[in-house]
Amino acid sequence: MARGSLVHWSVCILTFLMTGSLFAQERMVQGRVAAAGGQPLSGVSVRVEGSDTATSTGEDGRFSLSVRLGATLIFSNIGYSVKEYVLGNESHLDITLVRDDIAMDEVVVVGYGTQRKESITGSVASISGEQMNEVPASNISQALQGRVAGVQITQSSSKPGAPMQIRIRGTRSLNASNDPLIVLDGIPFAGSISDINPIDIESVDILKDASATAIYGSRGANGVMLITTHKGYSGQQARVSFNSFTGLKTLFGRYPMMNAQEFIELRETANRFQNGADESNDINTDWQDLLYKNGIMTSQDLSISGGTEKTIYNFSAGYFRDEAVLPGQNFERFSMRGSLDQKIGNILRVGLTTNNNYSTNRGGNLGLYSTLSSTPIANPYQEDGSWKDIVRLSNDNQWVYSRETIENLGNRWIDQTKGFGSYNTFFGEVDIPGIEGLKYRANVGLNFRMTNGGSYTGEGVFSQDPTTPSNATISNSMNTQWTVENLLTYDRTFADKHRINVVGLYSAEQIMFNSSQVRALHIPADQFQFYNLGHATGEITVDPDNQGYYKSGLMSWMGRVMYDYDGRYMVSATVRSDGSSRLAPGYKWHAYPAISAGWNIKNESFMESVSWLDALKLRAGYGQTSNQSVDPYKTLGLLNTRPYNFGQEFAIGYYVSELPNAALGWEYTTTWNYGIDFSLLNSRLRGTVEYYTQHTKDLLLSVGLPATAGVGSYMANVGETQNKGFEFSMDGLILDDHNGWRWEAGVNFYLNRNKLVALTSGRTRDEGNWWFVGHPIDVIYDYEKIGLWQEGDPHLDILEPGGNVGMIKVKYTGEFDADGTPVRQINPDDRQIINTNPNFEGGFNTRVSYKGFDLGLVAAYRNGGVLISSLYSSSGYLNMLSGRRNNVKVDYWTPENTGAKYPKPGGIESNDNPKYGSTMGYFDSSYLKVRTITLGYNFKNDGWLSARGISGLRLYGTVQNPFVLFSPYHRESGMDPEPNSYGDENQAVTTAFQERMLIIGTNTPANRNFMIGLNLTF
Repeated sequence: MARGSLVHWSVCILTFLMTGSLFAQERMVQGRVAAAGGQPLSGVSVRVEGSDTATSTGEDGRFSLSVRLGATLIFSNIGYSVKEYVLGNESHLDITLVRDDIAMDEVVVVGYGTQRKESITGSVASISGEQMNEVPASNISQALQGRVAGVQITQSSSKPGAPMQIRIRGTRSLNASNDPLIVLDGIPFAGSISDINPIDIESVDILKDASATAIYGSRGANGVMLITTHKGYSGQQARVSFNSFTGLKTLFGRYPMMNAQEFIELRETANRFQNGADESNDINTDWQDLLYKNGIMTSQDLSISGGTEKTIYNFSAGYFRDEAVLPGQNFERFSMRGSLDQKIGNILRVGLTTNNNYSTNRGGNLGLYSTLSSTPIANPYQEDGSWKDIVRLSNDNQWVYSRETIENLGNRWIDQTKGFGSYNTFFGEVDIPGIEGLKYRANVGLNFRMTNGGSYTGEGVFSQDPTTPSNATISNSMNTQWTVENLLTYDRTFADKHRINVVGLYSAEQIMFNSSQVRALHIPADQFQFYNLGHATGEITVDPDNQGYYKSGLMSWMGRVMYDYDGRYMVSATVRSDGSSRLAPGYKWHAYPAISAGWNIKNESFMESVSWLDALKLRAGYGQTSNQSVDPYKTLGLLNTRPYNFGQEFAIGYYVSELPNAALGWEYTTTWNYGIDFSLLNSRLRGTVEYYTQHTKDLLLSVGLPATAGVGSYMANVGETQNKGFEFSMDGLILDDHNGWRWEAGVNFYLNRNKLVALTSGRTRDEGNWWFVGHPIDVIYDYEKIGLWQEGDPHLDILEPGGNVGMIKVKYTGEFDADGTPVRQINPDDRQIINTNPNFEGGFNTRVSYKGFDLGLVAAYRNGGVLISSLYSSSGYLNMLSGRRNNVKVDYWTPENTGAKYPKPGGIESNDNPKYGSTMGYFDSSYLKVRTITLGYNFKNDGWLSARGISGLRLYGTVQNPFVLFSPYHRESGMDPEPNSYGDENQAVTTAFQERMLIIGTNTPANRNFMIGLNLTF
């Protein structure tokens, strides 16, 4: 070989070896990923093509990765186009991702699959877990309040850990359930919503109209909430996250009771009662101040997630504790969650998700009535400074307590309910060989929830009689559910324009529930508490009304077809048939259809020149859903027991209390939905406008029978209701990296009008249940207060014989003589039907950021409607205006104060209250409530953070319930204007209002919370 050739080949071989060495050598590369405006992007997947090496960006958009020269890095993030980058000699990269308006919405969950937002034809609203966590809370219903148009979330209890009432597009049913279906990771959820740790949630998608909910059949009759928990990501290195917040819970507003001077003046004005043995006009006791304390709310969550090309995983553990401002009342939850998704070969995937929690509610039976009704001139202390258990008032003896006495009760009082829930989903999915786009999937859900409750109250505790016997109660329940779903899916795109998705389903589920309760008197020692009722020396009661058992099943077939032509024309059609064991033979099965269509107008050629419009879609849908949410065995009727004497013997007899119904069937709702989706100015402004109608027929309603029938009632399909509504929501990006500033905001507005269209047998009124044809379902049936009687007002002696000036004046609806004189006195015929529903409601949120700082606000509002407060109503016995017990602070009538709102103390009475006293508890329910204000800072991922392996660090402070505006009730009382009780709770008279209604009662006071939090990722 010639010398030149030898040199040539030597150089080639050396160059090849050096190049191979360079490509084989890995080195650390750092970088930052941002949007087009420079805003850092967190959670961006950074993956090395052809390998398992991957990471993701932190809160500041930064990443670091060990990678070889010449490798291809793939950057991907939801809402942005995927970007590939071939690595050269760079050690630092600045990557910019471009928004993809189509990709931004491609992960909307629609039930048994996902769909791009641009292709959705039904009514679906979505909110991310990150958005919900702007409101630190014990459950997601609190975090969702005011965030989604058409979803009314109302507080039903102010106790820690209590769930809220959720209504999607109003109330439809009278007797059956109006609660939406909760679907957790694809399987109907059998537990309480407070069992789900909010920090574990990736997104919540809410299906609102029949064309969207029909796929879930009768279970979705009241709307569907699809909750998706966090999973890992393919190609993601193991990421550990720690999220924590701790806060101080303070009193939002005290119950506005009178102080000593105000009470003394009231008692003197009423001139009805003298001071009791423990009362003196030189004493001023603040009973609420002696009881309340500051509470602590804390949450700690640790998670790890990651994945390879074939395996993704996520595991987390959490602890949450919420203390009330009442001593001994708190909620505690331990949670563990895990998910695993494994690909086996090229055609098979298997996986599981498990959510487990153990919770404890304590002090739920602690009431406030004795604290609020005790007079401020009563002395709680003995001469030696010790606490009196009982104080003697003018006409009553009261058992009174403070935070110290509650905390020192020890074994003399306990109230707790423990719950354990395990919710598990298993799946297997196979790509059918030889048929592209065809998959079979099997889902198996195994859910279990158990509660164990116990309470004990020692002798004389909480009672004005020190000899009141000790009592204890135990209660238990168990709920098991299994679900099996078989799904066949075909998803293909033909000729790049015709996309078709077909889903076929066969499913079956079974629920079994049992509960029991036992009560005993005279427990021999406080140390026994409720743990061995067999030792009780008094009566042991097993009330048959407090024992329960049922088993019910549901079997279903479903088919759905979704077709999309060229991103312009979309149609979706669903047919589902359900069979329920709760209904009568011959009426168990029902099939119902749903169809919807959409037109993406912006994708038409004639819209290409409209540059300011990014998207414009019209939608319309029709569908039918059904409801079978009645108690099992209603078709069989009901027997009840009655004890009696048969000669010398004691016997128990059975009688029919509810007739069977061999024709009990489904309750139907037919829905029309019309929507417009739009996006403007390069997606800086996006919104939705919707209008809907819902017509529900064959209501599952208990029909009362006359006394001559010998039976009280039976369950039947009778009656009709109607709902109509309008919804508007809009999100805007106002500033996008303007000199480092970014400002985004969102607002939603909605209204719902429902009415009762028909009752049974042509009736137009059911006064016992406050149901009236032509009026909303939730109304008040009562007198209407129009003022107070004043000196010189005409017809007082006719309308109110024996009445007095200063008493409540109510509306008269009777006839008049020719000279304008009423022909009769006020009587029950003058009661009015008063609509309680708001005119409209909604919420808004905004977030401003500058460099690492951000400031966010979430608020909700309500206009019109009636708020019921038993604090002011006669049902609460705290506004008696007689001086017998302490009174809520009100502006009452006197000869010197005739323009007052409340009646003359000591005037004409009804049941120890001012006549027509119920009318004093009705207020305008309007408010604007700022729910949270959050200020946070995201630390840059460099220097000492990156050196310690920390990819993201955020600190923040949050104030919850900082203030309320435009609320007549808050303006008068200083209290939170949201309800805190059902109509049969937390008041002296629990039959004054319908139990389905929400009121303000003497429940746990509302809180204002101050919290600091930490989000850490490494």
